[in-house]
Amino acid sequence: MAQRPRWQQGWWSPARPCPSPNFGPRPAGAAVTLVVVHSISLPPGAYTGDAVERLFTNRLDADAHPYYSGLRGLEVSAHFFVRRDGQTLQFVSCEQRAWHAGRSSWRGREDCNDWSIGIELEGLEGGSFEPVQYRQLAVLLRALAGRYPIEEVVGHEHVAPGRKADPGPGFDWLELRRALRRRRPQLPWAPHRRV
Repeated sequence: MAQRPRWQQGWWSPARPCPSPNFGPRPAGAAVTLVVVHSISLPPGAYTGDAVERLFTNRLDADAHPYYSGLRGLEVSAHFFVRRDGQTLQFVSCEQRAWHAGRSSWRGREDCNDWSIGIELEGLEGGSFEPVQYRQLAVLLRALAGRYPIEEVVGHEHVAPGRKADPGPGFDWLELRRALRRRRPQLPWAPHRRV
């Protein structure tokens, strides 16, 4: 039996596809060199259900929870979502521009959505993450670095300081570095990392 290719038009075969309508084309010639790590849970601190999936596919019922009313009409997406158990969903082809970073810049370059991959981790901003999430994130980052010219991995807090604070102080960059077991892609220096 023939093995399915690991990548098909920007879709990573180990992830469960969950196509979002919230994407657009990347600018012509834009190389994907950056990964932006985020955290999300809906409602905040709840780690069951499909609310994040519904948000990224414009199917979230804004009346289902008081917190959701502030998300009414919001059109956002990420390329990937890694759940607390390590299950990975993909919402947007890596060939396309997902709507995850918003107003952002990194190393003097504006609009990170144009040249980055967005990965959401199921978690609470500032909270801790599960060991299996670090392992799965490392697997995904290695796959991305094998497919795209990824140079760095940063947090949303690094590309939108003062506006965003995720994944926050509970995210252990050293643990991710250990899970990667190599220096590429480069990880950011983060003052809150555990030593």
